[in-house]
Amino acid sequence: MQRDEHLPPSAHNEPGVIDSGGVDEISVIPWSALLKHRITKRVGLTHRKATLGVLLASVFTVSFTITLLVVSLKTVADDLGSTVTIMSWTITGPLLAFGVVGPAFGKAGDLWGHKRVFVYGLVGAAIFSLASAFAWNDISLIGFRTLSAASGSATGPAAMAYINRMFRADERVRPLGYWSFVTAGAPVIGVVAGTPLVEIFGWRVIFFVQAPLSLLGALVSWRLLPETDRRDNVRFDVKGSLTLGAGAVLILLTINRGNSWGWTSPQTLGAGIAGICALLLFYRVETVANDPLMPVKWLKTRNVAFPVVTQGLMNMAYMGSFLLVPQMLENALDYSPSHIGWLVISRPLTFSLIAPFAGFFVGKLGERKTGMLGALMILLAMVALISVQSPNSDWKVVLGLSLTGFGMGIAAPSLTALLAASVKESDMGVASAMQQLMSQMGAVLGGALMIAVHDITESSGKVVSYSYGLLIGVVATIAAIITASLVRSTEN
Repeated sequence: MQRDEHLPPSAHNEPGVIDSGGVDEISVIPWSALLKHRITKRVGLTHRKATLGVLLASVFTVSFTITLLVVSLKTVADDLGSTVTIMSWTITGPLLAFGVVGPAFGKAGDLWGHKRVFVYGLVGAAIFSLASAFAWNDISLIGFRTLSAASGSATGPAAMAYINRMFRADERVRPLGYWSFVTAGAPVIGVVAGTPLVEIFGWRVIFFVQAPLSLLGALVSWRLLPETDRRDNVRFDVKGSLTLGAGAVLILLTINRGNSWGWTSPQTLGAGIAGICALLLFYRVETVANDPLMPVKWLKTRNVAFPVVTQGLMNMAYMGSFLLVPQMLENALDYSPSHIGWLVISRPLTFSLIAPFAGFFVGKLGERKTGMLGALMILLAMVALISVQSPNSDWKVVLGLSLTGFGMGIAAPSLTALLAASVKESDMGVASAMQQLMSQMGAVLGGALMIAVHDITESSGKVVSYSYGLLIGVVATIAAIITASLVRSTEN
């Protein structure tokens, strides 16, 4: 038989068998595998890099629009005859759904295969994104946006599970740096791009564009991604998913609406107490579940619990300030939306530049010190942003936002790699989903607390009240420095 010079070595050694690109199984479908191999070779990419590119592009597509309307809430509210306060749930709802539903999809991927969950998540995101473009009032838009984000949240745990199957432990920091940039940076880029897109095309067009992009990602993923191992004879943790979701929503509702309802009103107290009870019930359910959504034993594992908690605390400041600062610049300092967009781009730009070098910091400092340094940078960022008291403070805004990008850019990949090295490969879907949950819960909790503090102290002056809100970020990052100091670097 004539040898095909384009085939990988394994194809010549074993006829009809094509290596699947580093993921832990072999494909026995010669023509489709050959097509994928030749395509990736023709564009000068290895199969692993092509797969990584598809994963990250798909995650970016669903994450990008979560915060797209941050600076345009008033425009959307006016169009739908609503208020900015109510329309803020188009941001909070998707962020919460992205975190709360993530563990369920992580478990589903371990049970039924991450390829299937990844593709179906993209299809669901496309359907509800298209529905968002036809929203007729505030409630419909909030609902469709939340459902779109909930479907899209399947991509995060699945992408991380693939990364940890394709790359050895000593190779993961760089691809995880790209993954962290996409998951943390895409929502920020959404703010930057959202303002001009809404001003030029209107907010509905954005969702008309997202839908076909998500479908395209689903199609390419279905063709390119290999299957992953599935776990047999296990049960899906429905009770855990329901109690976790209910508790998170009720706690957030308490913080978000407490100032409007009154902190001692029956509605606020009832929602808060019910939320706490739901979370306690979730913990109890997880301790007795045969296949828990979030294994309680991990809470006692140093290099699982502390990296996850550290990222959650850092995200309280990172994403909380990201939601608060544009409002401060627009409402208190009279910055134009386009001006805000140009300033905010400093955060994802810094993140994108520094994240690929996370491996360098880990090599020099170890994961523990890298995590502490990242949290310290975000703490300094909060101090810089608090000092913004006048309209002529562009450099302080850029400094503060850049420091947050630097801090998260070096800390997130190193802590994620440490987490990945501390759990079994078969549990990577659940582990990454737990990380996504804590990060997103930190984001929505940080944003809700900062806005609540601003509302409570608004009588002291608009600019000052926003500064008080940013103090939540200071407290969170101090706590993050402490929890990061408690992890053990791999070299130890």
